[in-house]
Amino acid sequence: MIDIDPNGTGLPGIEQLRVIVGAVMTVGLILSVLALIISAIVWGFGANSSNPHLASRGKLGVLVSCGAAIICGAAVTLINFFWGVGQTV
Repeated sequence: MIDIDPNGTGLPGIEQLRVIVGAVMTVGLILSVLALIISAIVWGFGANSSNPHLASRGKLGVLVSCGAAIICGAAVTLINFFWGVGQTV
């Protein structure tokens, strides 16, 4: 039987890589908030100017930015979940 677990100290630079990944997640969340604000503004302009195309683009932008924030925020949990599922195979 082979039992292998992830090794957090096996390679040089792992800690710096963790810091970089955390920073990228932060940037992703900040950009998601920015996209949400811009999309809400576009949605509002489209709704108030009777422009259904602009309003639908704003709605889609709101949904996409919320989805991106969910994925950025839940990335570690999703990876850990699927790691656990993979370990049971």
